[in-house]
Amino acid sequence: METLHFYKMHGLGNDFVIFDQRNEKRVFSKEDILNICDRNKGIGCDQLIIINRNSENEELIEFYNSSGEEVYACGNGSRCIANLLMKEKKINEIEINTKERKLFCKRVDENIISIDMGEPKFDWKEIPLKENPITDSIKYEIDGLTLNQPYFVNIGNPHVIFFVEDITLYGIDKFGPLIENDELFPEKVNVSIAEINSESSISINVWERGAGKTLACGTAACAVTATAVKYKNFNNQVEIKLPGGKLDISYKSESNIIMSGKTELSFEGHFEL
Repeated sequence: METLHFYKMHGLGNDFVIFDQRNEKRVFSKEDILNICDRNKGIGCDQLIIINRNSENEELIEFYNSSGEEVYACGNGSRCIANLLMKEKKINEIEINTKERKLFCKRVDENIISIDMGEPKFDWKEIPLKENPITDSIKYEIDGLTLNQPYFVNIGNPHVIFFVEDITLYGIDKFGPLIENDELFPEKVNVSIAEINSESSISINVWERGAGKTLACGTAACAVTATAVKYKNFNNQVEIKLPGGKLDISYKSESNIIMSGKTELSFEGHFEL
């Protein structure tokens, strides 16, 4: 058995267990990740995050869903890491490296962190999708309710968005797993059901691939905003309301997405593997 130090952090209830492995060489197996993320027998979290170093001795951030699979983007997790590293280094701006892209972050307030998530991708091959979809023919039906007219976007990971008049009618825990595992999505997909409140406010519920229903998802908030600006003539400043709280998203067509919101350190401790 080995005892490892960890941090437990969250962004709007989207929670993470973080291991700093910059001076260690431990390899986390899928079984390790499943044990750590287990909310009954482990620490419990939506995602496991590991801080490593790349070949240039820079911090490299790795993300793993609670199902054990590695993913390459996590907006709220990246903001938590940025907050942790900026406090450690006593700075207010930082660039962090993921396996998918570099992310520039800065401190807006004590625990409010903004992050440049890069430019969204809308081409079906970059989502990726199995084939160029005929969106009018795509629909999912459960208990007499139908989700149709999907929008697709990649924010470092794949997202599909459905706009409805009342999100309370559509159980994300029912539609989420059905859509996540549709063969249209070769890498599976994150699912958002969205309701427009005003020209600058949208409420969403999210099902994250490999993690399930979560209180918040940063990349989903960015995906919904990018879709609303591109296809629904939204203003470039949008408040996204999630079950865990709100995120402020800024996006202009053909530019990068900026996300701002609160992050918190819940506790830290040690765990035996």
